[in-house]
Amino acid sequence: MKLSARGGADDRSLAQETSTLSFLIRRLLLSLVTLGVLSILVFAGGQLLPGDVGRSILGPLADERAVAALNHQLGTDRSLTVQYLDWISHFVRGDMSTSYAFRSPVAPFVGAALANSLKLAAVAFVIVVPLGIAGGVLAAMKRGTATDRIITITGLSATVIPEFVSGIILILLFGIGLRLFPMTATAPPGSGVLTGIYYLLLPSFPLVFLLFGYIARMARAGTIEALDSDYTRTAVLKGLPWRLVIWRHVLRNALLPTITVVASQAGYMIGGLVVIETLFRYQGIGSLIYTAARGHDFPMLEAGVLVVGLVYVAVTLAADLAYTALNPRLRGALR
Repeated sequence: MKLSARGGADDRSLAQETSTLSFLIRRLLLSLVTLGVLSILVFAGGQLLPGDVGRSILGPLADERAVAALNHQLGTDRSLTVQYLDWISHFVRGDMSTSYAFRSPVAPFVGAALANSLKLAAVAFVIVVPLGIAGGVLAAMKRGTATDRIITITGLSATVIPEFVSGIILILLFGIGLRLFPMTATAPPGSGVLTGIYYLLLPSFPLVFLLFGYIARMARAGTIEALDSDYTRTAVLKGLPWRLVIWRHVLRNALLPTITVVASQAGYMIGGLVVIETLFRYQGIGSLIYTAARGHDFPMLEAGVLVVGLVYVAVTLAADLAYTALNPRLRGALR
């Protein structure tokens, strides 16, 4: 009987691992298709930008023959199909091509800008994720009270305020008025880690305001659903301490929807910070993409957008795996 039970457990474990692996493979294939479509859209969008590459580089007074010669040298006079296949084949091999504006490889520029955006996003996430989860859980625990209404209304109000509005207010208040924070996000060369974080605090606050409402609302809804569930009532009837019930049974299930929200905001936090990066004079990936689009630097533009897509797909895939690992019912559905 014991051998039979052990064999059944081993079979279930093997089936679970197989289902998880097949789920991972399906998600990877879907991610590859998504990135392929994104690469086509990015390339097509870059080609639709008004203006001429050679003219943008040489200036409006350059000779037409010089402009044509430069376009031929850069390969922009070839057919769009040839240009796309040449670009994507090099990108897959790790070659992001050469910047039209800087005449040097794109990869170092994209890598440095992405690292800067990741730093800013990390500081904002470290602040807003615990704050949003704590606010949502507290609102759910105090459901229907003044505390619940204050947290909910504050979160919703902060969500609808554009970043440039809150950013300007923060600069005027904390940068110019109180002089508590610098008005730029770029720390001086040679600064330490703590100094770099200090310079990133003020730019991260508009992002915290924007995301707090989303995270708190999902955490509140998940907590309320968990509190009203049968397994929570059963745990209470068994005599478990309330803190243990909250920690073991409520929070684990309540935070599952929050994972999806946090992952869905990752792409925006990394690639959609053009306003914040411009306002605080920060050289991130969003600012790089915007500058490349204005200067018709197609290799820089296409590489930047596609790298943001790669990061977004990776974060979303990690969130799916975490959601599957934390949700036994979903693991059972995969079998």
